[in-house]
Amino acid sequence: MTPANPATTKLPKKLYKTELRRLQTEFVQLQEWVRATGARIVVLFEGRDAAGKGGAIKRITEHLNPRVTQVVALPVPTERERTQWYYQRYIAHLPAAGEIVLFDRSWYNRAGVEKVMGFCSDEEHAQFLRQTPVFEQLLIEDGIVLRKYWFSVSQREQLRRFAARRNDPVKRWKLSGMDVESVNHWGDYSRARDQMMAHTDTTVSPWYVVESEIKRNARINMMAHLLSTVDYHDVTRPTVTLPDEPADSHYVRPPRDLYTYVDDRAGALLDSGADG
Repeated sequence: MTPANPATTKLPKKLYKTELRRLQTEFVQLQEWVRATGARIVVLFEGRDAAGKGGAIKRITEHLNPRVTQVVALPVPTERERTQWYYQRYIAHLPAAGEIVLFDRSWYNRAGVEKVMGFCSDEEHAQFLRQTPVFEQLLIEDGIVLRKYWFSVSQREQLRRFAARRNDPVKRWKLSGMDVESVNHWGDYSRARDQMMAHTDTTVSPWYVVESEIKRNARINMMAHLLSTVDYHDVTRPTVTLPDEPADSHYVRPPRDLYTYVDDRAGALLDSGADG
């Protein structure tokens, strides 16, 4: 079945926020179902640098309990980790019962950056392509719900996002020398992705491609799809009863001058007439 062409018009902000709120509410329900049933969910976010993985993860987790839904973004492996079975350090972060784990990049680093930048040998890469379908099947057979998303972005849009990061003081940390190298190796990354898909896009553990040229649309599409693939249901929670008024107390607060308070920066801004 041929997929429909992605929308080329950005969702209006009001419509985007309305649908985002609805989906985030559904994710809270999914989280409560996971806690109540002891389910285990793993979601992999893969794609080129600046493809929108982090933005999607941020919107999913914004209202979730970090004790239930954890984001894993592993650094470069240590010398010791390099001597372990390749999947070993990822296995340490797999969920226990009642947990969701979102991998911001995963074991598929070996199929992408490690392959392209020469951080692994051809033999290690070939072994990864052979072992990964078996590894993922074992996870699924053990009861883990596994979903894999590839965020697809054009070279022109990637460069535009890199430039925006470079020019934004709160986003410059996101831009590294490795990002620049990824631009110079665009074709190599494309071929590595195609090879990865050919070996690991299986019936048991398929890849889902997210067209991420438009960030708003990509987030909504990915979030809605993930929810549609999990057979969760609303879970009844205990009713919390609050008193109509604060309880009567004989407690008397100590004088304020006994404590050191932070400066009232907000008040200073109001006094200065700063725009809101």
